[in-house]
Amino acid sequence: MARTTTPDHPFSQPVAHATTTGMSGGGFYNANSAAQWTAIETILPLIEEAIATLPVDGTGPIGVADYGCSEGRNSIAVMKHALPALLARTERPIQTFHSDLPTNDFSELFRSLRQDGGSVFGSDRIYSAAIGGSMYDQLCPPQTLHLATTFNAIGFLSRRPVDKLPGYILPNGPSVARANGYVSEENRRAFAEQAKQDIARYLAVRAKELVPGGKLLVEVFGSKGPARTCDGLYDLLNDAVLDFVETGDISRDAYDCYYQPVYMRELKELTDPVTDETYGAAGLFSLDRAMEYEIAVPFVDRFKKDGDLDRYTSDYVNFFRAFTEAVLRAALPESPSREDLINRIFARAEDRLKADPSLYPFRYAAVAILLTRNG
Repeated sequence: MARTTTPDHPFSQPVAHATTTGMSGGGFYNANSAAQWTAIETILPLIEEAIATLPVDGTGPIGVADYGCSEGRNSIAVMKHALPALLARTERPIQTFHSDLPTNDFSELFRSLRQDGGSVFGSDRIYSAAIGGSMYDQLCPPQTLHLATTFNAIGFLSRRPVDKLPGYILPNGPSVARANGYVSEENRRAFAEQAKQDIARYLAVRAKELVPGGKLLVEVFGSKGPARTCDGLYDLLNDAVLDFVETGDISRDAYDCYYQPVYMRELKELTDPVTDETYGAAGLFSLDRAMEYEIAVPFVDRFKKDGDLDRYTSDYVNFFRAFTEAVLRAALPESPSREDLINRIFARAEDRLKADPSLYPFRYAAVAILLTRNG
């Protein structure tokens, strides 16, 4: 499934409070994020609930921000759903912010926001802008936002809590069924603690930006009982990478140092920093809603219906390549053959999946909270 990749652009250096340079650009993430949209679409009623009680009295613009917009497809779709209800509640102008890392490819977002010379949202009262920065930092002036959202992006940790994860490429460890690696209990605890600290930091900086009574919606892939969004796909990527360790294309030390800085939270791990004084964010927000759920994965359902194995393997691998490729690239030594090796790794993942799809079943679980800024 080789695809054309572009070398790292000049702004792809590490960003403070970030462990990736972003999702794959050039339209690739937009084209391979239908599953993420399904997870977002499920909780759109929470946005409707939030808008119904937003404080909209006063003058000046109403601020709405989405953190982790990537190339904009899903971020814009969320805004399109939310903004008509907000326009109906106020005559004030509305300022939308679409934020991601400075290393993010914003080109598709910019093209989509201003189609045919006008706002994609269809109102002359809506003004849009993009912000480059880590969502773990304050990115907007104090008390200028009324609604803030993030979808999936907070699954990426702000820092690597350990230097090496030698037994597997994800801190949650392999699926029980596959058991193709290990993560020590000590390392598991380090990642779980980092994940809670990240939520607390995110809450603290959003609390500065939001007006009293403002709403914050946080959604992220995670775990719900036996369903873990990491199972299957990271087993597959881990197996593919290990194939190249065995051939010598990737050194054992490089494998030991490489892991995806992503943590799959359970719902309690998402809600604890809201109320637990240990993390320094307790009292900033009231918890309106907390939910865990599982979605039907579009490419999995399609395969069950049509049995098209070629399409399934391509869709499945492209889906996770879109959010794992940047971290994998950074973990491999810089060389003229690095891009070719990356293509070969994902092609190998397709081969493994096609050979036996039953080894890599995929389920998509998510957790979400809706909060109100106190004060």
